[in-house]
Amino acid sequence: MASIALTFRNQPRAVLVPGYQPQYLASWEQRQRLIRQQGIDHIAPLEFTKELSQVKARPFVQTLVDHLRMKGLVVGPDFALGHKREGTILVLRELGREMGFWLHVVEPMSQGGQVARSRSLRQMVSEGKVEAASALLGRCYSLTGTVAHGDARGRELGFPTANLLVEPELLVPGNGIYATWATVRMGKRPSATSIGVRPTFGGGARLIETFIMDFHGDIYGEVMAVEFVSRLREERAFASVAELVSQMDKDVEQAKAILSGSAR
Repeated sequence: MASIALTFRNQPRAVLVPGYQPQYLASWEQRQRLIRQQGIDHIAPLEFTKELSQVKARPFVQTLVDHLRMKGLVVGPDFALGHKREGTILVLRELGREMGFWLHVVEPMSQGGQVARSRSLRQMVSEGKVEAASALLGRCYSLTGTVAHGDARGRELGFPTANLLVEPELLVPGNGIYATWATVRMGKRPSATSIGVRPTFGGGARLIETFIMDFHGDIYGEVMAVEFVSRLREERAFASVAELVSQMDKDVEQAKAILSGSAR
């Protein structure tokens, strides 16, 4: 029997709540890859629309039975589907008996008493608590984007950085300095990543800048993935450039020490 993951490409709240800006924990491509890594045979993507939000539970489930030949449905304890979330666990059990499919409710994953829920995970990431988020995700929180040209300030300071541009709807960790792994065409390398506005130089646009250790190649325009292992410190303004460079030396050494003990 084949397994199928039915998932929305977009967040329903972005359609139902005017002005809501979604913040995804993974890109659509990454989500598909992660689903397949769990041994799922097929992915059935749906685009959530206002029209779809009006579909009641019974006809929606009937569509799954008719078109996907659904024999079983696996859901979480808070799951509900259909217009106004009328398709609760109790309703789905009754529909299952009527339409000939079984229902299995799985408990959410937890770590150290913390339940893995998208809302709490977003809060952790936005606060820079990448270690706690990674423990619940079962992987390092990561961002994938394109390396773009910056103002070369990092190179002037002796730390040439790759300026990462990501999709605007992806959730970027809170401002600070992180020990990270950077993956580009040459493979996976230890790195240190700064997220913020560079207050020592008067502030500006929020940037994601990654210093890849022991690497001097040209990767402008290439795709790069950055895995966040640990937050080293908050972003702060320094009294002088010399103080900033001294701290950057310490940041890189601390990142090296952390990454030397983390799995690739």
